[in-house]
Formats: sequence, C-alpha cells, structure tokens
Amino acid sequence: MKADLVFINGEVVTIDHDNRVVEGVAIKDNRIIAVGSNREVQQYCSDDTTSIDLDGKTLLPGFIDAHLHLTIYGTNLLGVSCIAPHIHSLHDLFVDLRKKAMVTPKGQWVRAWGFNEKKLVENRYPTIQELDEISTDHPIVIIRTCNHTSIANSKAVEIANITEGTSDPAGGIIERNQDGSLTGKLIENAHMNLFEYASYNAEELRVGMKLASEEFIKAGVTSIHDAGAYGDGSENLRIMQQAVNSKDIKVRVYAIIGSLTNSHEFVLKMIEAGPITGLGDDWLRIGPAKLFTDGSSIGPTIATREPYSHSENDYGIVYYNQDELNRILGEAHKKGFQITAHAQGDRAVEMLLDCIEKALIEHPRKDHRHRIEHAGITPLDLQKRIKRLGIVIIPNPVFMYVNGDTYLEYYGDRVEVMYPVRDYIDQGIIAAFGSDAPVTFLDPLLGIHAALNRKSIKGQSVGENQCIGIMEAIRAYTWNGAYASFEENSKGSIEVGKFADLVVLNDSILKVDKMDIKDILVVLTMVDGKVLYDPMNLSRVRSIHIPIVN
Repeated sequence: MKADLVFINGEVVTIDHDNRVVEGVAIKDNRIIAVGSNREVQQYCSDDTTSIDLDGKTLLPGFIDAHLHLTIYGTNLLGVSCIAPHIHSLHDLFVDLRKKAMVTPKGQWVRAWGFNEKKLVENRYPTIQELDEISTDHPIVIIRTCNHTSIANSKAVEIANITEGTSDPAGGIIERNQDGSLTGKLIENAHMNLFEYASYNAEELRVGMKLASEEFIKAGVTSIHDAGAYGDGSENLRIMQQAVNSKDIKVRVYAIIGSLTNSHEFVLKMIEAGPITGLGDDWLRIGPAKLFTDGSSIGPTIATREPYSHSENDYGIVYYNQDELNRILGEAHKKGFQITAHAQGDRAVEMLLDCIEKALIEHPRKDHRHRIEHAGITPLDLQKRIKRLGIVIIPNPVFMYVNGDTYLEYYGDRVEVMYPVRDYIDQGIIAAFGSDAPVTFLDPLLGIHAALNRKSIKGQSVGENQCIGIMEAIRAYTWNGAYASFEENSKGSIEVGKFADLVVLNDSILKVDKMDIKDILVVLTMVDGKVLYDPMNLSRVRSIHIPIVN
C-alpha cells in the first residue's frame, strides 16, 4: 500500500500510550498507515505521493475541543463584537450599534456579543435609556461574555413580555431600579428566556455554523463537542445535521443534548424520542444529555458552598433542586444516555455528583463516562468522589488566563482548586479541555499555555499548584477529548488506523519557552486526510496530488 501523503522531518507528537515523538507520518485516503522515522514512512512513497518536509515543525493530532458552542459562536459573527480591538468604551460600542441599526430593517433584532463591563473605561453596563437612544424601532440586546447575562432596550423587553410587574423566573433575575423600573439587565434564566424571542432564523443559523466551522479549522480544531445553543434544541440539532451533511460544517461533531433555554425540555424530548448517546457516524454523533445546575464563574452566579470572597451573603444561583436533577438526568441515565451538566461552583458539582451516584446505584452501568462540564471549584473531597465514580471532567484552563484576576477577587484562595487539572492527573481522573468559546477565546494553544503557566492576563499567579506539563496539556486537548466521546479508538492520537485529523504548528511546541506557547500558530489543518487550511502552502510545494479543499 502506497501513501497519498507523507510528513517527514517533523516533531511528530503522537500522544500514543508512550507519548512517542517521531519524525514522520504516512497517510492513505483518510487514515494513518505508518508512524515512525523518515526511513520508515518513506517506504510508503511512490511517484504519486506528496511529501511535506516539516523542517522541525510540530505535527499534532487535531485538537478536540470538548466544550464549545458552535451555533452561538457562528451567529455571534453576524452581530456586533464587543471584543473588537477598537472597543474601549460604551461610546465606542454605541457607535457600532448605531451603524448596525442603520442597516437592519425596523423591527429586526440588533445583537452584540462578548460584552465585559470590566474591560471598558466606564466599568459598568449601559442603561436601558442609553440603548433606547440608539433605537426604539429595533429590539437591542447586548450579551455578556459569559452568555449568562444580557442588557436589553425597551423594545426588546416589550417583545419578551417583560414588564415591571413580571416576576423573576426560577433561577433568574430581572433587575430593577430602586423605584421598581426595569434596568434592562437580565440574569441567568431571565436572560435565557429572552432568547425565546431573540433567536436567529434557520438561514442565519446555517450561515453562522459555516462561519464557525471555518474558524475552528483555522485554529486547528478538527472535532468539537457542541454544548448547545439558545432556543429549541431539536431545531438546532436538525439544522446542524443538515450543515454536516452539506459539508458546511467540516469538523466532527459530538452533539451534547442540551439547550441554554429550559434545558430540561430538550432532554425530556430526546428521552421520549428514543435515540441515545452514540447514535450517528464519524461526523455527527449524539452526545450526553445535559442540564444547567448553576451560573457563570465570571458573573458571578455559580453555586458555592461558601459565600463569595467579595460578597459575604452571595452563594450564587441554582437552576434545579436536587430532586429535579435526580429525576431528569436519572431518567436519561436509565435510558442509556451519557449524562452531564454545567456545574461551576462546588455546591453545584456536589449536587451533580449526588445525582450521578444515585443513578448508578439504581441502574448500574460500566464505562458510562458521565461528565461534568467545567467543574470550576472542585476541592479534594469532590475530586475523590469523581475518581470513585469514574466521571470525566471538562475543565477550561483558558478561563484562568482570561478571568484569573477577577477570580482572585471573587473566590480568594479557592483559585487553588479551580479547574484543578494537576490534581485530576495525579489522581487518575481523565480531564478533556474545552474552550467554552465564544464565552472566551477558541485558540487551543492559548488553553495549553494557560494550563502550563496558570498566570492571568495581567501576570498574576492563579493557582500555580495546578500547573501541568506540555505532554499532559496536549493529551487533554486531543486523546482525552476522544475518550470523553467514546471515540479514542478512531482519533485523538497519531497511530496507525486512526483518522488523518492532523495539525501542523509553525514552531516546536516541545522546545519553545512555555511562556511563549500562546504565540505559536497553526499553519496546516487536515481533517479526514484532506487539507482544509494551509496559509503557508506547505502541501503545495512538491505536488498537487493531495486533495485540497478550499
């Protein structure tokens, strides 16, 4: 058998059982057929084989992002970006919102995303009156970076049937001024409920998914675990399947059954419909049933066992009580689903552990691989239960880089057990990294940087006791993600027989200073044996025989 393509002279980080680093890889169709020295892989060459000389560059398994929001990431690209480089103040944001309103038909939504009041000179939210000055002909909503809070104008709250007399929804807050008037700020379930009205139409969702897929490929992400979107989860899943079939989505998708809006409704609907975790193919597969248990770590609205360090009476928000959690996820487990939940605070993590333990006692199952999404604050007593129950954790180390300075304010010494990946590895707990994009940056190399250094964006130490090594971090973004979706036999490492989902970096990830890892760039992404991203034309230097997909 002769190869279609070989990589030679590389730093090939295989992430196999022995963490071998070799020189080359040979590929036939969509599979890896040889891994080893230059001499070993070149034995598979013919006159028709493309040979790519990596010249010492790193070749990795394609990154697997075990928790992000495909649809939200993509549709955000259709709105106003609050993280654009020129946005330094509310005034800057208002200018962009006015420009967007001018090209948006009256009555249609104007949306902004990525808002963080702490990044602006005013250090505050806009008021409902300020948004009304931009337009009262358009509903306007600004979504905070955490995706758990928003600020809306009068037209938006009117469309959502929110008045001064509207009661707070369970697990949510409609903020009011002292005189009872609306501020426009909607927190947790109040924010989620707004998107019953502010959702995108089917065509916008399709366009957004395609845009998101293109960005993932550029970042070297070849597989994703999609953690849900606003609105009707079944509709989002239907459009996602169409986008995968049409190849508008070019990455492999593990679709978590959850929605940011009334997540239990989607879960119960899927339980009733019949399909369970694992249904699908190598491009789109049904993942775990997911609920929300608490809020945002940066909100802050996570459910904690002790009060926040900056607010002695604040313990966060819980979405479901223990009985509700046990009933819904317990039924999903009974029917054969992998189960998971968004659980950030230690109180929320403990509730989910109680739920999983009860489900396993009542209906034992081997190799269930139940998950916890985020597990933000996870002290030793909870870690021991996680290990005993065989649970997979999906932490987000990039949060420590982006939010670390604020975490120190909100949680104090608890940062030492926030996303505690060192502890997980030492205890034999499998942790698969996710970016939670667009909540924060997609870039897996930034996530790896954060896991190695545990420094905030301002350079503060944020739980340095949880630093890990480079091989451990790469594994958490590759093989561990495959394990979390029961797919470690087909992807997640560079081994014979696995899919040719690969990433080339512009430097040696093993030799560069660990403080500079965030500056490394992806220069080639291959999915299923096809080059989808190649800005340096690495694959076109010697041959045109490799299939190039634009």
